[in-house]
Amino acid sequence: MADLRIRVGDDIEFAARWEAAAPATRQALRAWLPIRSQLIHCKWSGESTWIPFGEQRPDVGYENHTSHAAPGDLLIYVGEISECEILFPYGACSFASRVGQLAGNHFATLVADQNWRERLAEVGRRVLWEGAQPVEITES
Repeated sequence: MADLRIRVGDDIEFAARWEAAAPATRQALRAWLPIRSQLIHCKWSGESTWIPFGEQRPDVGYENHTSHAAPGDLLIYVGEISECEILFPYGACSFASRVGQLAGNHFATLVADQNWRERLAEVGRRVLWEGAQPVEITES
């Protein structure tokens, strides 16, 4: 069952489920929904895109955090070394910034439906070769 709907551009959609191991992050992010922004390509983390939030941060600490997100894992960085962001990896990813490795709260995971990996790879290709793409995250 899907908890979130993610739309990239006009034609790519994903369903995602909240991670049970991140209840405080989930609660904080619900207040931010819907999120309407731009996906941009990562500089240091590998095959990933991200949504920047600057100094806006949810009031949670580290919870269900990791530096090695799998394709389809959604992380939010809430620390103070770098700006707040949602990491949206489409391939091999090691979460990092200009000052080194980061850990983000794994708050949601894409639902593995038909062709989800192909759609995710297309997101990565578009952001890398065509530039920032509009993204919207809503609760289902």
